[in-house]
Order: sequence, then structure tokens, then C-alpha cells
Amino acid sequence: MKINYLVVLSALIGLTSCSNNSENKSVLANDSLQNYVAERLPIYAKVRLTTDIQKLTENERKVLPLLIQAAEIMDELFWKQSYPQRDSLLATVQDEKTKEFILINYGPWDRLNDNKPFVKGIGPKPAGSGFYPADMTKEELESSNVADKKGLYSMIRRTDSGKLLSVPYSIYFRDDLVRAANLLREAAQLSGPGQLRRYLTFRAEALVTDNYMPSDLAWMDMTNNGLDIIIGPIENYEDGLFNARAAFESYVLVKDKEWTKRLEKYVSMLPELQRGLPVEEAYKKEKPGTSSQLAAFDVVYYAGDGNSGGKTIAVNLPNDEKIQQLKGTRRSQLKNAMRAKFDKIMVPISAELIDKSQQEHIKFDAFFANVMFHEVAHGLGIKSTITGKGYVREALQEQYSWLEEGKADILGLYMVSSLLKKGELEGDIKDYYTTFMAGILRSVRFGAGEAHGKANMLCFNFFNSKGAFERTDEGTYKVNYEKFESAMNDLTREILVLQGNGDKAAVEKVQKEMALIHTDLSSDLSRLSKKGIPVDVIFEQGLSVLGLK
Repeated sequence: MKINYLVVLSALIGLTSCSNNSENKSVLANDSLQNYVAERLPIYAKVRLTTDIQKLTENERKVLPLLIQAAEIMDELFWKQSYPQRDSLLATVQDEKTKEFILINYGPWDRLNDNKPFVKGIGPKPAGSGFYPADMTKEELESSNVADKKGLYSMIRRTDSGKLLSVPYSIYFRDDLVRAANLLREAAQLSGPGQLRRYLTFRAEALVTDNYMPSDLAWMDMTNNGLDIIIGPIENYEDGLFNARAAFESYVLVKDKEWTKRLEKYVSMLPELQRGLPVEEAYKKEKPGTSSQLAAFDVVYYAGDGNSGGKTIAVNLPNDEKIQQLKGTRRSQLKNAMRAKFDKIMVPISAELIDKSQQEHIKFDAFFANVMFHEVAHGLGIKSTITGKGYVREALQEQYSWLEEGKADILGLYMVSSLLKKGELEGDIKDYYTTFMAGILRSVRFGAGEAHGKANMLCFNFFNSKGAFERTDEGTYKVNYEKFESAMNDLTREILVLQGNGDKAAVEKVQKEMALIHTDLSSDLSRLSKKGIPVDVIFEQGLSVLGLK
């Protein structure tokens, strides 16, 4: 039977506001947990997102506002996916600080504290966010006859008869996506002939057709662009039910050409690094793509999923395994945001929790390299299981994202160690290991309920079990450099085997046993809060901040 999506859509529009958590209807005025919110708001440090506009061409200065306007639409779309009742909630809640915290978290759940509700009357965050009906179970969808049960680009809704239905994003969010596509087409025309115009044209078409591969391939081919935009439904973290559906987001970027030139050589080394992985041959037989690019950018606008929870400081895309195996990925380092996190968060954490004898090894260049090679390391390892279970992502489902982040953490460190030994990277290994340790203490504050937080806790607890560091009597952490490298190799092997086998039950067991915060660490992290050290950043951003308005 052919489905008339336009008829279905008009019937579903009225259901959008009640598609999340039915308990939200009971929210009353003066209902915020004001003391909790007042304590949590200061965990964010404000950062102005700027760049040197004078380095842009006249055309680029005309294009940039259009890209930001398109990104703003992605922000609205992410609200519709994560918490479509935003406006009614904000109108009901009276406490101004709670309203601000709702906007930071894209809803009434604290993303950096295991999604704890901070508005009375709000229940737990639905695992499937707003992608699925609130009363739907995993089993119901899996046993249904919906064609794309785990589709990247569709919303699951109920018909009046209660039947589950999949509605493509291009239909469900049609009007917003058409507006965004028109902005990209206008930007394409202003950008002049070349790679950026081609990508923007293809991406505009993707937004209104749900066919993203041509634009992903065009994006992979961009090498000489001064501006860039990552835009569309991309990451799966928000779908905690199946880790299947993609959330809307955007990053508007200005290339740092000088730093980018310094990074170009590393991608060609991926095949050699893959061969040297400390794991059995079957788990490293795939050949990583070498069309991958490393580039440094100033990010001037975050939107949607990328602006929620812990803010990313590096991006590794596309996620499509077919494109990864064909052409690799592009790794974009968000240098200005990275520097802000290092100065405002990493340095103060290190002064409090890293042993005084090792604090001299906390270096920005080491932090930059560790983050950069984390992104590069997504291209190493294995994408397809060796047990006939298909792609690792498909086999592990909701257990995939956190383990993949753990793989990137540990293989990124492996790459640093290997490149130092080959003389391809400068610095002292102690700088990289100590800064990595401080990085774990920074990132785990995002909470063990989030993918990156789980990954960091796996690293922390595994390294602890191997004696790779010690907690001193003064409550600081001291790295054992020899054991650190050995633990790194052991954890590399364990993660790659888990992924290659596609054993979801085994990964769940590791998560329950290792991806959690124990008492001593929890106490140490509380010290950071009492000292007023931020957990993450929020942004002052937009055309006025850039001096373009």
C-alpha cells in the first residue's frame, strides 16, 4: 500500500506537542527545583565565538550570515526532536534561572548529570527522546511491519488507530527544511564556482530528499574552502532507544589555513598504524581510507545536537561506513573552542587533581594532539564484524556509540605513542600521557550516562586496574608512565575484539562493570565543583558577536 505522507503529516502535526513524555502535562507554575538549578548553572563558562573576519574574502563575508541562518533552523529542528513542548514549558516555568537552564539543556533534563529532571512534575527522559511515541516499547517497534524500524532519517509516530508509522524527515519537517535548503542554495550562488558551491548545492538537495550520500561525498572532496558548514541530521546519541535516528545539528566554520597545513601529513600514515595495532590480525584486516583530511577551524556557530550537553571540540565525519571505507573521513579540529576549554577548564582541573610533580606536563599542544588523534582514530580498527553480524554499529545498536568513543580515546593515544617513536611528532611522551589523564578527569564530569562520559570511565577504571596511575594521599593523580603504555595496549586489544565480535551482551557487561564512577573519584570531582571550576562551556555567538550585524 502506498502511503500518502502529506495526509498523514497533517494529521500528526497536532500530535507533535504531546509526542514526548506524557508526564510533562502536569507541570505547574513555580515548580522548578530552584536550588538545584542555581547550583548547576555555574558549571558552564561563557565563551565568545569569534574569528578574524578580515581574513575572509568579500564573498565569504556575504556567505557567512546565510550559513548561520541555516544553522539556526537546525537548532529549531533539534528542539522538535528532543523536546517539542519547549514553548509551553518556558511559558509555565516562572524562575528565570530555570528557563536559562532549560535552554542550555534543550529540555528539562540535566544532560551533564545523567539527564536528571530539574523541573517538578517531569519524569525521566524518554530513552528514545522525541523520535518515538512516549508509550512505545522497543519490542513493539521491532515486531511491527514498519519498513525502516531503525532508519536514520525518519520519525516514528502513531496513526489514529494506534498503528506505528514511519514519516521521513523531509516530510515531517518539510517547511523548515525547505527554508534551510533555500538559504544553502543562496549561499552556494554567492560563494562562486568551486567545491563549496558544489557541496552547498548537494546539501540543500539532501535536506529535502533525505538522500545525504552525494553531499557527503562532495563534502569529502572539499580542500580549498575558507568557509565550511556541517549541517543536517548527523549523530545518533540522542536516540538512546536504538542509537539509530539522527539528530539535527550544525557547525559553522572558518578554516585556520596555517594550522591545517601542519596537520596534513598524518592521514597518509593510517595504513601503517593500522597494521601495527596490538591485536590479532583478524581484527585489523580492514584498510583505512587515506582520502581523509585533517583541518583546523575556528567555529563561529554551534546549533542543535552539537550545542547540547558537552560541547564537542573536534568532529569526525561522515558516519556512513560505506563512505568511510571508500574515502575515509574528514577530521575537523575546532581550535578556538578547544583553546577555551583548555584555559578555562583543563588547567584549573590539573592544578587541583594532577600531582604537583607532573603538572608541568599539562600542555595545550599535547591536548590538541590527543583530541585530534582521537578523531583520526575513528578511522582505525574495524567497521564490519568478523562474526557475520554486519557492521559493528548494527550489531551493537545502543551500545555502539559509547564503545566507539572509548576506542577513539585509546587508539588516539596509541597513535600519539607510535608517532613519537617514529619521530613524526614532537614532544615528551610524559606531556601526552599526563594531559590525557587530565583530559579524562575533565570529560568524565559530563556524567557516566553520556557516551563520552562512559568511554572516559572505561579508560579511567581500566587504567586504574592496571596500576597506570595512583591516587596519592593528597587526593591527586600521578601517572605511572611505563604502566600507562602497557594499559593502553591492553585496552586497545579488548575494545577491538569486542567490536570485531559484535557481541552486544559482552559490551553491556563491560559497561555495567567498568563505565561507572566510584566513590573516590566522585568525591574528587565534587572538589572541583566546590572550587567553582566549570564543567563545560556555553557560547555567546552569532552575527553580532562576529561584528557582522
